[in-house]
Amino acid sequence: MQLYDLYAKAMFTTAKNFVKDHAVAEDMMQEGFIKAFRKIDSFNQSVSFGAWLKRIVINQCLDWLKKRKLKIVNLDDAQVKHHEEDDWQIEQTVSMTQIIEAIDALPESNRIVVKLFLLEGYDHQEISQILSISEVNSRSLLHRGKVKLKEQLKTVQYA
Repeated sequence: MQLYDLYAKAMFTTAKNFVKDHAVAEDMMQEGFIKAFRKIDSFNQSVSFGAWLKRIVINQCLDWLKKRKLKIVNLDDAQVKHHEEDDWQIEQTVSMTQIIEAIDALPESNRIVVKLFLLEGYDHQEISQILSISEVNSRSLLHRGKVKLKEQLKTVQYA
């Protein structure tokens, strides 16, 4: 119960980043805890318990999204251009709430990669493993998501 009390709020926030519905996010968090407690013997302490649990909750959310027929299209590596990751900035007048709302308005495949990268701090190698896509595809989905996000935030600024 102490582990639950310690991590429940953070795991709910993580789940809510991926599924918009409050009740579904609670279910995903609960299922993540159940799965973690059932597989506690596989926890090897190479990472913190919180990071291990967070990965389980994220995978639980992604599995739920996949069941809803989320389709992440793999791109031919030859069709993708290399893009710099740090060439993107937004105006300081945009609030965090506006940024999160704009992220939530992205198409689902872009939204998931943007959230994993920007909000959860995963790198492209980890994202590619989580979503079973290539690293190039992860970079492309992130770039496209950032472009769409930047356009949305420009309209917010001028509104």
